[in-house]
Amino acid sequence: MNAKSHDYGADVEILESNGRQFIIVGTAHISQQSADLVRKVIETEKPDTICVELDQQRYKALVEQKRWENLDLKTIIREKQLSTLLVNLLLGSYQKKLGKKLGVNPGIELLEATKVAEEHNIPVELCDRDVRITLRRAWGSLSFIKKMQLLSSGLAGVFTDQEISEEQLAEIRQKDVLNELMQELGKAMPNLKTTLIDERDGYITQKMTDAKGEKIVSVVGAGHMSGIIERIKTNQKTDLSEIEKIPPTPQSLKAVGWAIPAIIVFSIIYIGMTKGLDQAGQNALYWFLANGIPSALGAMAAWGHPFAILSAFFGAPFTSLSPLIGAGYVAAFVQAYFKPPVVHEFQSVMDDAGSFQYWWKNKVLRVFLVFILSSLGSALGTYIGAYEIISNLF
Repeated sequence: MNAKSHDYGADVEILESNGRQFIIVGTAHISQQSADLVRKVIETEKPDTICVELDQQRYKALVEQKRWENLDLKTIIREKQLSTLLVNLLLGSYQKKLGKKLGVNPGIELLEATKVAEEHNIPVELCDRDVRITLRRAWGSLSFIKKMQLLSSGLAGVFTDQEISEEQLAEIRQKDVLNELMQELGKAMPNLKTTLIDERDGYITQKMTDAKGEKIVSVVGAGHMSGIIERIKTNQKTDLSEIEKIPPTPQSLKAVGWAIPAIIVFSIIYIGMTKGLDQAGQNALYWFLANGIPSALGAMAAWGHPFAILSAFFGAPFTSLSPLIGAGYVAAFVQAYFKPPVVHEFQSVMDDAGSFQYWWKNKVLRVFLVFILSSLGSALGTYIGAYEIISNLF
């Protein structure tokens, strides 16, 4: 039966392209109504393939409740992916908190699509880009200041626990909450919107058109619908390999990253040559203390393990002279090593992230806190130390 004979409402768009039919179901990721609509469309249309806005990682996260239990924090820290994992945690916690208020699990409509597909033996295509690539590309596109703004906004959204009226709940049920959040962030951070929305629109569209069959049902967040529809109508192609790359650090930034330590080292050497070794030693000591003390205080404020505090103190003066690793990663690794989280803390991390005090109680979150606060302390110390040493040149 032709899909156009069914009135699914404004959340479903039907397109014809190159002799094929694409039925796009726009959903809210926290909505039982969306899940019901997905089932209705699939069972009515009986498509050749079902595409869902999921990658393998997010699919596993939805179906496997033990994903945080299986997380190897030390490996994540070694691979310097703690920042992207933190952003993922904040977004997930925010969405889960809304899901609790709405009485449904986040992503229920995507799981419903895969469930109906299994019931009717319909092939499923996971059409979204690997979430780790998306987050790393997004994180890498931001300046340090924008990264701090993003983290502070995420923390504010997680910790704020405003009561939501029934009218607001009804409005949220009709929206793709996560994508709306991304759109709002995109207004303040255009690079973020490009990575999180625009690139994924192209990625999902290309995977849809590459899917087998003449009739394709695609289940995507409502925030992606307009971009996908535009690309199908204009037959736009996307080179997936290009947007699956993790962009390398620009050479200019690498140069700056090495220039700052070089300036500090040569400044101390110059002071030693012109003002004597005693003055050079005093400046070197100032650099050590200016970096070590704020970083250690940050780890201490996070209730870090004594060895994590010591590693922040002794590590920050040296990591500040290298762009390859930060004091926060060193302190976080030591914290995870000496205070490893237990199973129930992994199980409750998404819920605990929404409560301010639990960032000090849950050992998983405390690793993040040690990372954040010791990094901020080290950054502050670098500016203070550099200013003092450069001032002493004259």
